[in-house]
Amino acid sequence: MDIREEKHYGTVPQSSNFKAALNEFEKLVEQTAIQKKEERMGLFIQKEDAIDYDKFYASVQELFGPDLKNQDVKCFYRKLCNNPDAPRDWCEIFGYFSNEEDALASKMDEENLIFLVSRKQRVIISGSRRRDVIKCIVKIPQLDLLVTASQKGLITVFNSQMKVQTSTSITDTSWITGCDYLLQLKRIVATTERSIIIWDYKAQENNQENYFVIKPMDHCLLCVCVVPMPEQLYRDDILFGDDGGFVSRFTVNSVDFGLKQTKSKRKFQNQVLDSKNFKSVKRKLHNDWVMKIRYIPSLNCFGSCSLDSVHSFVLESLRRLEDNLPVREFAMPRGANTFCYCSKANVIVTGGEDKVLRLWHPNISTKPVGKLVGHMFSITEIVTNEKDQHVISLSSAKVFRVWDIQTLSLLQVFHDSQGGPGDMQIYSMIYDANHGMLITGSSVMDMYPLTRMIQDTEHVPHTHEREINVMLYNKYFHQVLTICSESIIKVWELETGFQIYQILDAHGYSVELTSAAVDETGFCFATGAYNGTVKIWDFGSGQEMKVLPKGKEWKEEEHWVKRLIFLKAQEKQQHLILTLERSGAIKMIQGKEDDIFLMVIWELPDAIPYLQNGIRVVHLKMSTTDKNIAIPFPDVQLVAEKTFPHHNSIPTISSEVNCVNLLQVEGYNLIAIGTLQGVIILWNFVTATVKELYRPDDCYNVDSSMDSKHLRINDILFLFRAPECARSSQDSICSSSQCDSSRGPQSSKGSRQSIHDSDGKGEHTDVTVKESHPVDKKHLGAANLIETQPPILATAHEDGHLRLWTTEGRLLKDILPFTKHSAIPLASLYTDSCARILLTGNTEGHVIIFSISSFLEPPHDEKKFKQLLSWRAHALEIIQVIYVEDKQVVLTASIDGSVRLWHAPSGHYCGYFGQRRNFELSQTSDFILPCDVNEYPVEIKEESKFTEKKQRYEYPLVFDRARWRKMSSMSLLFKRTPPKPFEVEQDFKFFKSLSSPKTRRYALEGFLAENREAGIVFGSLPIYRVPSPPSLRFLPLIGSDARRDSVDGFAGRKKGGHVQHEKASRKRNLKRNLVPQINLASSFFPAMPK
Repeated sequence: MDIREEKHYGTVPQSSNFKAALNEFEKLVEQTAIQKKEERMGLFIQKEDAIDYDKFYASVQELFGPDLKNQDVKCFYRKLCNNPDAPRDWCEIFGYFSNEEDALASKMDEENLIFLVSRKQRVIISGSRRRDVIKCIVKIPQLDLLVTASQKGLITVFNSQMKVQTSTSITDTSWITGCDYLLQLKRIVATTERSIIIWDYKAQENNQENYFVIKPMDHCLLCVCVVPMPEQLYRDDILFGDDGGFVSRFTVNSVDFGLKQTKSKRKFQNQVLDSKNFKSVKRKLHNDWVMKIRYIPSLNCFGSCSLDSVHSFVLESLRRLEDNLPVREFAMPRGANTFCYCSKANVIVTGGEDKVLRLWHPNISTKPVGKLVGHMFSITEIVTNEKDQHVISLSSAKVFRVWDIQTLSLLQVFHDSQGGPGDMQIYSMIYDANHGMLITGSSVMDMYPLTRMIQDTEHVPHTHEREINVMLYNKYFHQVLTICSESIIKVWELETGFQIYQILDAHGYSVELTSAAVDETGFCFATGAYNGTVKIWDFGSGQEMKVLPKGKEWKEEEHWVKRLIFLKAQEKQQHLILTLERSGAIKMIQGKEDDIFLMVIWELPDAIPYLQNGIRVVHLKMSTTDKNIAIPFPDVQLVAEKTFPHHNSIPTISSEVNCVNLLQVEGYNLIAIGTLQGVIILWNFVTATVKELYRPDDCYNVDSSMDSKHLRINDILFLFRAPECARSSQDSICSSSQCDSSRGPQSSKGSRQSIHDSDGKGEHTDVTVKESHPVDKKHLGAANLIETQPPILATAHEDGHLRLWTTEGRLLKDILPFTKHSAIPLASLYTDSCARILLTGNTEGHVIIFSISSFLEPPHDEKKFKQLLSWRAHALEIIQVIYVEDKQVVLTASIDGSVRLWHAPSGHYCGYFGQRRNFELSQTSDFILPCDVNEYPVEIKEESKFTEKKQRYEYPLVFDRARWRKMSSMSLLFKRTPPKPFEVEQDFKFFKSLSSPKTRRYALEGFLAENREAGIVFGSLPIYRVPSPPSLRFLPLIGSDARRDSVDGFAGRKKGGHVQHEKASRKRNLKRNLVPQINLASSFFPAMPK
């Protein structure tokens, strides 16, 4: 918000005096209350002077800081808008009105716990020795591998599915104390009490014990870590801590581990290397055992902790190991057993024998910035969850405590009660951020998953107990309204997913709500029921404002309300709603400020009986009846130009309207309807005409045996771009999706599947597209001008096709969305405010996103209409799909009773309304799917025109007859004698006559294509006429004697000695065309002796 605007609204920058901030807040509230009173009185207020919620929230943040919760401020603002004269308390913006007991009970709810202990998984390491324990666990996030090292020498590597990839057993008398991964050498390092083990885990199976042993060491090694240095190639630095209080730095190179060894030396299973041949430095930093050592890349420092009470924790750079300069030391009673660093909070957490967790700032070593008390036994391990800002601590009694590092509050306590007396101690613990899992190592390996991971993948999402009928989005309050078939209205917060309020039996007991709509200001919404009643509610408080009661003579389900649309009112303090009933009647309902009852003031006549017998356009006659109130649509009457007899051959079509949409902008006043029989009708109140844009041929078929469901139009939508939107450059989601597709699937490996569109022939292989009509030449010159373009009508059909029409009825695009399935009926349509993207949902739960930014501009090129992404959001039908532009998320509502949230650029699942945890609208690195969906998103990528298409295969060799004729000389053939049976000529020129096939530069002439009887696939294949090759039985046999011997012998063998003589005409033809030459057939069909 601009500084001048802040001064105009009566806000000032944040003051150090809290009382002064309260005074400024009172002025802001008083000014907002005056504005709301003037709005209720109908006074005109300029747009730049209006204080909406965004400006109010920004001003409150400037006064009291950014730590205020958006939900608390929004509740205060709604209360102020609903009743400006109500008493207000400034404490409400800080959330002090909430009940603390309910918050505590919510924290202790099992579904709101951080880790779901009941879903613990246990892995028993096979091949481990008796009474062996896992001493160290290391996660390699770059490779998604897990390395474990047992105390008695078993090192195991697990893959991402926690299956053993490889393992080895160290034959050393000393126990293993720690392990890590060498990033440059791609090997695993482990420490024993007196040696260093370097193991190549990627070696072949018969060389799994091919490791190197570096010894001797001066002291007993207790811990190890690797220094990640990306700039160093083929070299790694290793840090060790020992029982003498020394911290050592070891440098290892690739040449030290057999890369230059001979093959004979590589046959040994292990090799012993002298530690004196390696570069190493060490310095005594502690007076007791070094319990843990870690390198922190963000601080460029290493940290080491010890049981020493004076030099308990040291944080310094690697250069301090080479000199004797002072180091940063942190002292704590009885020392520290472990520590960890949280990069987001920039704090170091230490724990030890005194049972207290201390939080330290890296640059302040004199006093901790916070303490966490609660453990009853000594603390042995500490890990952090950077994403959720959690610290997990473990005590020697196997008690886990989860803390919020921002609020220093306790979130969860659980205990590992399994195991016998020998399994009491847990020696290692890590947090796997890739899979959201806490992993501990004792005699077995236990894995505790995050509750949200189990909820998202195994719990069935449910927002309502029954199927969803309506879903709406209030863009001003950033809230979502959902209605189920049990007539329960729920309002949710989009940012968090929390439920704000709900309304039970809104239209009476067991009265099902079937439709709803939100007005353009966002302060009220309307609902319609199956019995024809309509109510208007206050969105902020959920209070009923106006009602259209049920008529006394109305029949059951006669006035079923299928659609509600708020109209732009011509006067202040009134509501106008357009309703579509199940019978096909379209009415207008008016609500005045001083009247609690709604009334029907206008009804659209039925135009389908007039639009028959070849008539496509019917003119309208405007009514001259005076009304007390101005309405956007005048009273009209249909004027028939010609009268046809009733006994015509074409039957009358039922006027069952299934969907309706309207467009009220400057220059256009349109209503479009789609019927169950596939007819599209457009009412134009500017030109006073009603036009039939499309009527399928099959709609005249009234045979009861034929199912006309495939003709149905399920949804209809106007695509119109305002002039201010036309000036903007590109679409947000299109640009983000293109950027994501160019970078590739960075967050989820294998989470997307790409369909590449070729640039040549057969370009749209993934989408079935019909040929469109010629482009209107009138629009060619309007592309360069910034002017309002005519609207385009989009229709979603039951046959699975998405069609786009002009207002004149010309088909611009007919596309079958790609979803890896056959044609699926489309259920709903949605577009953004500037009509740059188009979303649709089908009856099998798929969401498809199209880019229409360039397509809406004349001349409406088909290639500019592109499908960007599709994914399966539900297992059942989607009834509504909504795109939130500022958050770039997609809301989907289904008959399965759930409303789910998705990332629009990638199709990643965020959660569902009704879950206990908050939404994470920022795209995360972990890719998860709901339990009822097992299909990954499909992204349609377009191949770059500059990409050079290289041929990656070679054609097989074929026999070149022309080359064979050149190599086969007639003079040489006369001198050769016929070969004997079972003998082949060695100098046969067949293989020398092989060559690559000749590529045809012209297409074969076809005489038949698009055979409809053969089907959609085979009917589109052209049929070519290719001359047939001569049969083998009529091939000439060269040489009369050899021919007679070979044929007689072969035929006698086959026919039992009865030789069949050929006709005289055939002999004459052979004698005329042949000369005595070598018999080639005798080489392959030799004469057999009788």
